[in-house]
Amino acid sequence: MHHDVYLIILNQNSPPLENTHSVLVLCLGLVFSVSLLVLLANRLKIAYPIFLTLAGLLISFIPAVPIIHIDSDLVFLVILPPILYDAAQNMSLKALWRWRRIISGMSIGFVLFTAIAVAFVSHWLIPGFTMEQGFLLGAIISPPDAAAATAILQYVKLPKGMVSILEGESLLNDATSLTIFRFALAAILTNHFTWGAAAGGFILVVMSGIFIGLLFGLIFYAIYKWLPTTVDLDIAISLVIPYIIYITAEAVHSSGVLAVVSGGLFIAYQNHFVFSHSSRLRSGALWSSIVFILNAVVFFLIGLQLPDIAKGIGSVDMGTALVIALVISLVVIVARMVAGIFTGVFTRFMGRYITVAQSNPGWRNPLIVGWVGMRGVVSLASALSIPLLLENGKAFPHRNLILFITFVTIVVTLVGQGLVLPWVIRIVKPDKGIDQRPDDQQIVEIELKLMNTAVAEMDEKYADQMQSNPLLLHKYEFVKNKIDLLECSVKGDGEREWANKLVKEYRRIMTAVTEKERSKLHYFRKKEGFDDDVIRLIENRLDLEEENMKDNIE
Repeated sequence: MHHDVYLIILNQNSPPLENTHSVLVLCLGLVFSVSLLVLLANRLKIAYPIFLTLAGLLISFIPAVPIIHIDSDLVFLVILPPILYDAAQNMSLKALWRWRRIISGMSIGFVLFTAIAVAFVSHWLIPGFTMEQGFLLGAIISPPDAAAATAILQYVKLPKGMVSILEGESLLNDATSLTIFRFALAAILTNHFTWGAAAGGFILVVMSGIFIGLLFGLIFYAIYKWLPTTVDLDIAISLVIPYIIYITAEAVHSSGVLAVVSGGLFIAYQNHFVFSHSSRLRSGALWSSIVFILNAVVFFLIGLQLPDIAKGIGSVDMGTALVIALVISLVVIVARMVAGIFTGVFTRFMGRYITVAQSNPGWRNPLIVGWVGMRGVVSLASALSIPLLLENGKAFPHRNLILFITFVTIVVTLVGQGLVLPWVIRIVKPDKGIDQRPDDQQIVEIELKLMNTAVAEMDEKYADQMQSNPLLLHKYEFVKNKIDLLECSVKGDGEREWANKLVKEYRRIMTAVTEKERSKLHYFRKKEGFDDDVIRLIENRLDLEEENMKDNIE
């Protein structure tokens, strides 16, 4: 027999301490469970978002497992802001600008086209389903999810330009879908809708969201730049930034999504000037862990939602609801692929008249872009945020059916398309011409410039000190030798292979030496007169040295 457990919404009849204890145990159990499942997913070489969703779906059929009710506030106020902020921090501003036309076209055009297609099909397919309800459903399931796209794209090999396009789209399309959702919901609740007001409202929401994000970005930049912060303060402030930006934007009925993304992009571009290296290293490690935990828990919870969603369907039987949901899922997939192919044709046409990033995208890349459309927790949270009652007190029509269709669409696109994606990439073989120079070539050029700068600086200002300081002389000679290797690596395949062989040998030997030092360091843990904090400091130095030995010539 299932037992119900609510996240965020607690049983008010229970003592507060009991509620807190139950929620804490549930959260710890979720984190530990998903960690074990991710280990298994890595062992099976399956992208963990897909595996966790499947695992949650299968576990939900076990009678003893409690039914987990996700409140939409859990997603929009707790989970979504840090995920968006972290994705914005890792997004290349250059790539976003380079592909701005296609990203903006996809984040608006793809969502609108999919929402319209879903609206017409659902209105035709479901008895008593109005066009307003169709647009509401279309707005919910039209945008690919940022968390799903970022997580799954790490497991497939795509040209960097295509990855930038997909990640940029997934960051911005939520703003379009949530705006359509607001107006469609208002039309259903008030029986009043005008296209002019909707278009004007959309522009206002977009512009105000970007403005709020940039404004808070400037405020936090000033705090980091002019106030005496420390590493711990830098990290503490960075943890609250996405929440402050999101809550402020939503409080004035703007786009919290766009505000967090624009603020995150601005701060990411400036943090090299205001953060110390320690702040960047420690905050990067912390953010990576936090976002991983949030993503993993969310995908697992998506799978666990089936019993809660399925039990509420009352307007149609389960078989009919499943057929409807599968048909609409197919419409979503086909609509996005059609939009992807059309984008390629349109880009080629516009390339005759204006300068575009890629004048002839062909058919391969647009087809793959159209296929990569995994839906996720934002769609589920939007569906869950639909009110139970209309303003006249009547039940919201087809609410549970909308929830079920959303859930099936998420599973079909996330699991189905996600599992097939590597096969699609192998068959279609994307055009790598979408990229500029390869990463390794860029790395070699940058490192050569930096090292030549270092050598010139040491020659010009510190020649005398090098003669009397063997450590400086050793570093100078090390950098000079590395310059020679990097220059050899760009001459040809033979020289490149020889340089890589030397680098690998150096890395292997020095890693072994560092490991021997680390083993010796543990000896001092048992000796009196050596404090643990000193030992940890030296161990951190060894860890950084080992990390720095990761070379990127190959």
